[in-house]
Amino acid sequence: MTTMVEVKVPDIGDFEGIPVIEILVKPGDTVAKDQGLVTLESDKATMEVPSSAAGVVKELKVKLGDSVSEGSVIAVLESADSTAAVVGGASAPSPAAPAPAPAAAPAPAVASPAPTAAASSGRKADIECRMLVLGAGPGGYTAAFRSADLGLDTVLVERYAALGGVCLNVGCIPSKALLHAANVIDEAAHAKDYGIDFGAPKIALDTLRGYKEKVVGQLTKGLSGMAKQRKVRVVQGAGRFVSPNEIEVAGDAGTQLVRFEQCIIAAGSQPVKLPAFPWVNGDVGDPRVMDSTDALELKDIPKSLLVVGGGIIGLEMATVYRALGSAVTVVEFMDQIMPGADADLIKPLADRLKKQGVAIHLKTKVVEAKATKAGIVCGFDGASIPASDTYERVLVAVGRAPNGKKIDADKAGVAVTERGFIEVDRQMRTNVPHIFAIGDIIGQPMLAHKATHEGKLAAEVAAGEKKEWVARVIPSVAYTDPEIAWVGVTETEAKAKGLKIGVGKFPWAASGRAIGIGRTEGFTKLIFDEASHRIIGAGIVGVHAGDLIAEVALAIEMGCEVADIGHTIHPHPTLSESVGMAAEVFDGTITDLYIPKKK
Repeated sequence: MTTMVEVKVPDIGDFEGIPVIEILVKPGDTVAKDQGLVTLESDKATMEVPSSAAGVVKELKVKLGDSVSEGSVIAVLESADSTAAVVGGASAPSPAAPAPAPAAAPAPAVASPAPTAAASSGRKADIECRMLVLGAGPGGYTAAFRSADLGLDTVLVERYAALGGVCLNVGCIPSKALLHAANVIDEAAHAKDYGIDFGAPKIALDTLRGYKEKVVGQLTKGLSGMAKQRKVRVVQGAGRFVSPNEIEVAGDAGTQLVRFEQCIIAAGSQPVKLPAFPWVNGDVGDPRVMDSTDALELKDIPKSLLVVGGGIIGLEMATVYRALGSAVTVVEFMDQIMPGADADLIKPLADRLKKQGVAIHLKTKVVEAKATKAGIVCGFDGASIPASDTYERVLVAVGRAPNGKKIDADKAGVAVTERGFIEVDRQMRTNVPHIFAIGDIIGQPMLAHKATHEGKLAAEVAAGEKKEWVARVIPSVAYTDPEIAWVGVTETEAKAKGLKIGVGKFPWAASGRAIGIGRTEGFTKLIFDEASHRIIGAGIVGVHAGDLIAEVALAIEMGCEVADIGHTIHPHPTLSESVGMAAEVFDGTITDLYIPKKK
């Protein structure tokens, strides 16, 4: 037997005329008890009106922009729940329904259909909190620490034994520690050019591995200490949603149910594993085929290494293993290494790698990979490479895939795209208003420094602050040798979009500092809007380019014009003054170069 049920606005406190900012269902939808039907926003809080029964939505009584008060009818359901209030009865929110969240702009419509959320488990929670952060990478731990600083009772869930996520444990930090070691090897070799010979390096692999782990350990220990200082409760294990307000965490201590009022998803990404390779899966596969995590374990130094993928991760690892003594071959499917960066930025790196003996093959793909006793035999489709060759180890570094499909987000009603991304609005809010998402899982660029800013923003919005994500630019850096960094509009992008730009380019061959350290292959390039002379982009290639790019990012954020940069006194002799000089090149006022005037 079915009954018609009116869902009404429950007691929401001393509020009248609260606007409807989001409609979460439509006529014909099947809804679970306690599932949100609409979102309301007052000047103090955003809240969902939950369904008082499970059933089918027969009619919506409100539309976007309508104002409602306690007792206003939201929808009429056809329900088989005999315990539900019948027509004329008011419904009250279930204890498991989302608690009022802070005020925010409504989430935009997402391309992926929103799934029907699962009902509350009805089980007693092992842990309850105001804020649950899923993932403790740079974005996640920032979100958790900021939430705690703002007074929210916070639980931080992390699958690794130590905080820091992929970046700190098996990504950014260990790779930079190894790149530092590679740089020292190259610097020592370079010293022969000015009369200092250190001899051939002797590599104690266990000691080097220990150094990398010490760097990681120092940072993870620091994070653990800060979590304790802030009274952030850390739960180790893999988290999966059970309902819009519950998550199960499976770890060494067993499975725990955590109930939360708000959540920030910071579950990150994982390396893409191409199916053509014999990946280790249980007892099947070959450990000589590596992803970036495997490569950073530094189990040995192979005599020969094939790097599949000429992006930032692949080239950084090629830099490390080449310095340690491996014969490195890089294959890239596109027509240049590091696709996305301007070709002129890439050339100094490509030239240096070639001089160091790294073989780079563009427009090339691996069509076959077989494990043999002699090594991994790979077949290729490419004009500049033999049809097949054998390598002691193969590193596959063709990108990363988001973990949106691995956390059962659909059970929380969170929309996930086919590729595993979660779409958010400018406040990092998903289609479920009390759940936010940040970092790799919301899309490109997959960068730790982007996730950090998003995590802080999400926490502040959750705590009631009126903010949006309005970053103009996000810098990218490849910590190769030389480093490559860019920010804002690239020349390639500007030409594709038909933008009218001007370029100021200062070669480091004219830099006293670059000459002094014997690294003159680099340059600094600034891109200006031709009409306003405002800076809109930049690219730097050379040692410490990643440190230099921040000045330009700030200049773009501040809307600087060419004179603002050129008239800023930079210390001499430094690499940083190349930024000011590039502005002078564009402005036609440079004195450290002779550039004939255009007729």
